[in-house]
Amino acid sequence: MQDYLDKKKSISVTGLGYVGLPLALELARHFKVVGFDLKPERIALMRQHIDPSQELESTAFEHTDILFTADASEVGQASFHIVAVPTPVTAAKVPDLAPLLSATRTVGQVLKRGDIVVFESTVYPGCTEEDCVPILEAESGLQYGKDFGVGYSPERINPGDKKHTLTKILKVVSANDEPTLELVGQIYGHIITAGIYKASSIKVAEAAKVIENAQRDINIGFVNELSLIFHKLGIDTNEVLEAAGTKWNFLPFRPGLVGGHCIGVDPYYLVYKAQQLDHQPEVITSGRRINDGMPGFVAKEVAQALTQKGLNLADTRLLLMGITFKENVADIRNSKVADLIVELKRFGISVDISDPFANPEQVNQVYGLQLTQQPTGPYHAIVVAVAHHTYQDLSLDYFRDLTPAGQPLLLFDLKGTYDRTQALKQETIWRL
Repeated sequence: MQDYLDKKKSISVTGLGYVGLPLALELARHFKVVGFDLKPERIALMRQHIDPSQELESTAFEHTDILFTADASEVGQASFHIVAVPTPVTAAKVPDLAPLLSATRTVGQVLKRGDIVVFESTVYPGCTEEDCVPILEAESGLQYGKDFGVGYSPERINPGDKKHTLTKILKVVSANDEPTLELVGQIYGHIITAGIYKASSIKVAEAAKVIENAQRDINIGFVNELSLIFHKLGIDTNEVLEAAGTKWNFLPFRPGLVGGHCIGVDPYYLVYKAQQLDHQPEVITSGRRINDGMPGFVAKEVAQALTQKGLNLADTRLLLMGITFKENVADIRNSKVADLIVELKRFGISVDISDPFANPEQVNQVYGLQLTQQPTGPYHAIVVAVAHHTYQDLSLDYFRDLTPAGQPLLLFDLKGTYDRTQALKQETIWRL
């Protein structure tokens, strides 16, 4: 450990996204760090103290000892390697390990005797030792457990959360043997003020991470299903949840679109592993099925409401506010709002999209969609899909001004942001 504190040895972080960059910068306040990312344009921004993910202020880059590079050979300077790359799923909803295995090859090609490799990416139990370690051995010609050590420490970053930041979240660590675990714990423990939890094995730590988001997904799936039922009953889901929430042990989950790179993805990793073991996980897959179906449900409700007003769907215009996967972040990965737009367009509805956080070029590149910089009505319906703070103070008069003259307001408030008691007669404020 002292060699790292004295900067005789350095640490590498491969993958400088919303997980890797804040970790690399925090480590670089105490250690010498090499930050590697495949994309030179991202590296260029970071060298200018700009976070491409728009999560960190420029001050986060100050007083750090870090080399930002897109040259994989530079990773070889380090002796302690952290891999923090995305682990998405394919269109068929199976794990896409391509980024992880590619990053593992990059580290393996520069791995030296005595080095340690720690993985932070979310995976299914067993992936680190069954899929990644063989690549490290093959690329380096070294023997796992004898020549190099491996650890797993799952990331717990919550984008947009300014309270539960990196250093304030308890860090789970694990490793292949006790000496490796000790050093992994010391490295992370030097920056994590919330403390370190040492898991009994790598597989236990992997499983702990993947069930964190699966649990949330199932709970949101439950309240989404309640929403489907309560709409048929003609009662308001939020009012039911508020009443039920008066009991001390009722969990405060709310219905909504479940996207992003974690909750909407991680459960599929556990499903995949379970199916490999000839077990069909019914609860997990049910939650996923319900949550994946919510964009279609909302689009159908919008189409029905417009039709009931006597409007021809092909002649209607709709404003959709928010396309990021959650409030107050720029991240658009796996946004279920994009799925909602697809469903709305299938009904022939013309959709304008606005979002003060999303990058227009990224939205166009990923989804082939154009953002409207300034909404110009009239709109026959408005959908507020993401509860950005810039939306929360808007009055109903703002939406009324965007509505055609003579038509009552038709607002779809997916996050329950606005006070329905302020609606005028004939106006509709719909929510999940």
